[in-house]
Amino acid sequence: MTSTANAVTPVEELIAAAQELSVTGRWKRASRLLDTCSTDDPEPRARIARAAAQVALEQDWFAGTDTAAARIEAAEKEFPGGDWDLDFARLRNTYRRLLVVDGGLRLGPDGKDPEALVSLRREAESLRDSAPDEGRRGWAEMYLGLITDNHFADLAGAPPHYASALSAAESVDDPLLAREALRHLGDHDHDAGDHARTLDRWRRATTLGAAAGTVPGTLSQQLLLAVLARDSGDEAGARALAAEVARWAEAIGAVRLAAQARGFLAGVDPTAPPAESGS
Repeated sequence: MTSTANAVTPVEELIAAAQELSVTGRWKRASRLLDTCSTDDPEPRARIARAAAQVALEQDWFAGTDTAAARIEAAEKEFPGGDWDLDFARLRNTYRRLLVVDGGLRLGPDGKDPEALVSLRREAESLRDSAPDEGRRGWAEMYLGLITDNHFADLAGAPPHYASALSAAESVDDPLLAREALRHLGDHDHDAGDHARTLDRWRRATTLGAAAGTVPGTLSQQLLLAVLARDSGDEAGARALAAEVARWAEAIGAVRLAAQARGFLAGVDPTAPPAESGS
């Protein structure tokens, strides 16, 4: 627990509050809340440090910062025996660093260290196989799909991982994992030209994200709906929606998302797949 002069708050409530702030895009506020927590008890101190690393990951992804590595290293010192969640956080951070280059996405294996990519995929497989519960297994499966998709450009190999992640999300009632899986399954439906199935999955993902309170995640889904509006010939509607996404994303500091929305307005397709491996 962490205490003030007049109250004692259970650490789990503080961590839950910080996680909710992070989901809404209030990453700095979430970090400050966790940083104000102090305790001499090693167990809650370790959990707070781990939560701070997870908040930093979300901030780095959307806001274009690079704060997670230091937070992960600090948290790992609190878990000398190792911790699955921190190993997963490091995997996520490595995935991001290999993918996001100079503020943009570098899709596919070109220009990347092949050994680093193989190591990343093996680590994702190990985390999936060692996951302590079905929800965590689903998240590891999700990232195994993302690695297969975005780093190896194995466009046929990724969807089964997403489908497995979706099944796990539904079994444990994890709307954020379900949103993530539906988003990327919809990407593949879109690439295949099945716009009806794409619309169904992307609408479901948008609803799940909104219900879970993820402001940046819901905005990113709205940008995908703008893609479908453009595909259907509604250019005016697509541009109006993308302009709002850009405005909202800039307002919350989600600079990468804002740049994607501005790119869409300039004619860039944010859903364009990487070149297939070996092509």
